[in-house]
Amino acid sequence: MIYDYTVTTGKGEELNLSDYKGKVIMVVNTATGCGFTPQYAPIEQMYRDYHEQGLEILDIPCNQFASQAPGTDEEIHEFCTLHYNTTFPQMKKADVNGENELPLYTYLKSQKGFEGFGKGPKALMMKGVTSAHSKKNGWEKDAIQWNFTKFIIDREGNVVARFEPTEDMAKVEECVKSLL
Repeated sequence: MIYDYTVTTGKGEELNLSDYKGKVIMVVNTATGCGFTPQYAPIEQMYRDYHEQGLEILDIPCNQFASQAPGTDEEIHEFCTLHYNTTFPQMKKADVNGENELPLYTYLKSQKGFEGFGKGPKALMMKGVTSAHSKKNGWEKDAIQWNFTKFIIDREGNVVARFEPTEDMAKVEECVKSLL
């Protein structure tokens, strides 16, 4: 269950996910130098709009995809607050795939596997980029394919959705709202 896991905050403190019992949680792996980095803006807006109703966001920076999060935890935090005015909690940079992946991500991927990038130009582009990347790294089929993959957890701790970075943020918001 999601509440059995901990993550480390950007300040080095352990955050027990059982502290979020009864909340809707979005877990997202992020990067400051990614084509999807502008998604910080709608994620922050969701946090501002729904935090009081029970939404929590766990931003976990990840440097596994084309080294798009090269800075220190402090530099990443400064970038996000300066460029996107983020106020949601940011965790310590971590791996989401491979032998050093966060145990939380092992669990999330076991609950909601990769089902593709959808349709359209972004989806086609991402399919080409990520298949070679995953193969080269020896990652399993359900691996996180790129930054800004989002998992949504309901108030009971169930992983109810996985959204790839190509998904329209309005659909992500729709899912979150339905659980609040």
